[in-house]
Amino acid sequence: MSASRLRDLADPFIITLLLIVAAGILIPAPAALIGAFTWAGKVAVMVLFLVYGARLATRDVVEGLTNLRLQGAVAAATFLVFPLLGWATYVPHKLVLGPMFALGTLYLTLLPSTVQSSVSFTSIARGNIAGAVCSATVSNIAGVVLTPALVYLIMGRASGVDPSRILNVVAQLLVPFVIGQLLQPRVGDWVRSKRWLTKGVDHGTILLVVASAVCGATAQGLWHTVTWAQVLGLLASSAIILAIMLALTWWGGKVLGLNRGDRIVLLMCGSKKSLATGLPMASIIFPATTLAAVTVPVIVFHQLQLVVRHPGSPPRARRLGGVCSTESLASTRDSQ
Repeated sequence: MSASRLRDLADPFIITLLLIVAAGILIPAPAALIGAFTWAGKVAVMVLFLVYGARLATRDVVEGLTNLRLQGAVAAATFLVFPLLGWATYVPHKLVLGPMFALGTLYLTLLPSTVQSSVSFTSIARGNIAGAVCSATVSNIAGVVLTPALVYLIMGRASGVDPSRILNVVAQLLVPFVIGQLLQPRVGDWVRSKRWLTKGVDHGTILLVVASAVCGATAQGLWHTVTWAQVLGLLASSAIILAIMLALTWWGGKVLGLNRGDRIVLLMCGSKKSLATGLPMASIIFPATTLAAVTVPVIVFHQLQLVVRHPGSPPRARRLGGVCSTESLASTRDSQ
């Protein structure tokens, strides 16, 4: 295993995340602490999307839409092919993984692409870095609206989601993001210069959401119903889904006539799912009774997509032309 993959596995954030999951399962938390985690998580989610909006230069999103064939291919892979795969495999997953993990796996397929992993892996494979930055960024913005809509349309009553929760997504995610965009002309440069701010809010929000979900599930006795066979089945299922999407995006790019650089963007952005967006959104969309089981497949898939990467040479400096600025690239690398 390469040194870079070992670093992925030994990432302090991932280790902390796994430790919180283990502690939440093994050590029952009092109701007051679970309530505090839940309240803090909701506030952190709103702050997270406020920072996202303040960090992202509006011109980069607009300019990123000019490569319509690439952007359309990434959007189709993320919000059409992935959901169709999740819908087609839901019944087998329900039989093998149980209803809750099957629900989480289906939710996973409805998420937007990740930013940091997509851009970093595109750089490693010597793809179109500017295209990757824009594709992943646009995917995350669109996901604030498209993911809740897909959850309601595809998952329906099985998810326990009602229309009021979809409105909560607008209130807690889209509104802060729009406020951040309005503030962006004044504070954007400062926010982009403070990479630790986005990274800290990003990671802190995920840890709070996971702590709330796992501790809540422990209090409800959920983990007593999970078997090792289901855990192994979840790992296998995540690996299969990832392998299918890697194959479809790579060869699909060839069918669409994309050049190698853009095919790499489609491969990286079209096969990834965002932990940073997925977990905060899940905390708003799903009721507490299903939240923990829904988030576990997202965590598992996220770790797999970090370990499995397209073979390529180490990153090297590459001129960014056409669609996105170097400031945009720098500001997104510290975001999931």
